[in-house]
Amino acid sequence: MKLSRIALAGGVAASTVLLIAGPAAAHVTVQPVGEAAKGGYATLNFKVPNERDQASTVKLEVNFPADHPLSSVTPQAVPGWDIKVDKSKLDKPIESHGRKITEAVSKVTWTADDSEIAPGFFQQFPVSVGALPEDADQLVFKAIQTYDNKEVVRWIEEPTEGGEEPDSPAPVLKLTAAADDHHGGGTADDAKKGDDHKAADTAASAKETHAAASSSSSDTTARTLGIIGIVIGVVGVAFGVLAGRRRSA
Repeated sequence: MKLSRIALAGGVAASTVLLIAGPAAAHVTVQPVGEAAKGGYATLNFKVPNERDQASTVKLEVNFPADHPLSSVTPQAVPGWDIKVDKSKLDKPIESHGRKITEAVSKVTWTADDSEIAPGFFQQFPVSVGALPEDADQLVFKAIQTYDNKEVVRWIEEPTEGGEEPDSPAPVLKLTAAADDHHGGGTADDAKKGDDHKAADTAASAKETHAAASSSSSDTTARTLGIIGIVIGVVGVAFGVLAGRRRSA
């Protein structure tokens, strides 16, 4: 009886933990692959869990921040999902790599074609973005999740610093400090210098290898000649001994 009560209490406690943790962990989130450095480019994953038991997620809409427009937004193809990219004119053009950008992506929509997010599963929707703003610590992406039973969940509430998490928080991307190389690689000049250094190192390595091979070959030849000389000497000594014995006889 005591064991049954303990098991029942444990089950109730576990269920309570799941009920408390469930809603907080089930909202749409955004995470970078690696780091999302200010002024740089990054690949973002919008993670969409299905928090319903009797319905499947069939649509996701992600609104991109208008206060920090991104000049480049490229979604990755997701099997079984159609992708639509909406752009809008910017009130104030922005400069990106010497080009003036007058419009930017305002929304990306994924709609299930021959796929869906079933109960108990999640799906990630990757997007390559940049250049990330240098004057912000985070970006807020308001998302709308639609189920096949026509239910719509709006993940659009912006969190406040020091405040409690909203019931339907919007995905928030935290930006890290600017890297020396915003693209994760060097400039063309740096790349050329690197190639030159690699070529020089390769040539030096080849020269060292050839020298080592030549030295090894010389050592082998010298040892062979030395062994032959010793053998000839031994044969000569033996011949002399035999000749001496014959004369004595």
